[in-house]
Amino acid sequence: LYENTVIFFFSDNGGCAEYLKENGEEGHWPEFYGGLTRDGQQIKVGNLKKLHPGGEETFMSYDLPWSNASNTPFRLFKSFVHEGGISTPFVVHWPSGISSTNLRDRVNIKHDNCGRICHSPWTMMDIVATCCDLACVPVPGHVEGESFLPILHGNDDLTRRKPIFWEHQGNRAVRLHTWKLVHRRCDSDNTCAEGKGEGNDTHRWELYNMEEDRTELHNLASQNPELVQHMSRLWFDWAARIGVKSWPLNPLPEGEKDWSNLPWLW
Repeated sequence: LYENTVIFFFSDNGGCAEYLKENGEEGHWPEFYGGLTRDGQQIKVGNLKKLHPGGEETFMSYDLPWSNASNTPFRLFKSFVHEGGISTPFVVHWPSGISSTNLRDRVNIKHDNCGRICHSPWTMMDIVATCCDLACVPVPGHVEGESFLPILHGNDDLTRRKPIFWEHQGNRAVRLHTWKLVHRRCDSDNTCAEGKGEGNDTHRWELYNMEEDRTELHNLASQNPELVQHMSRLWFDWAARIGVKSWPLNPLPEGEKDWSNLPWLW
């Protein structure tokens, strides 16, 4: 049974740059996290120097510096759609099903077993499609995922046919083969775009060749304006189809910042 059981393992996406001010003051969030653990211990809330973090009896935030270290070498953090906010390692274990032939990348593991590394991008919806494929049942029509089962069987050349889209709190991205177009709602100087239409913030799109620049350091948007226009059009068509709402959902009070996009200033 174990040899023919498929195990998927992946982590949460992105380190968290939020500083929740867990200093014991009412209204600064600690009242939401100071309950009991599963075995009845009191949860200690706060970034306390003498408190060792990690167990379920503690609740801390590690703020901008440690989230940056957690996501190295990728850019930004959770809630953003640069690679630091959306990427996660993904491991599949299936002894009787994963092929050891046609290997482009090999990793020698203990007991002379052979692992494989696949660098093509996939998304959580593709797990659903792959599970359907494994069970030999049709993928439901409303599921937009694509099966990566052929990769497990040795087809290392398989790539996703359709684009992958993201939107979170006004941050946008689309991945089309080796290209990624990404839009950060708030610049590093804390100014934010309204993002209500297709033409008012075109200059904010960033374009990266992910095969050559996974760390998103070399913006090629100015060199490829037609590709930027094409991929941004794909994003807006997708956003209209699924009902993405403009961010912020409600107008910000005068003089207020969009704190959702500036978590390290909380």
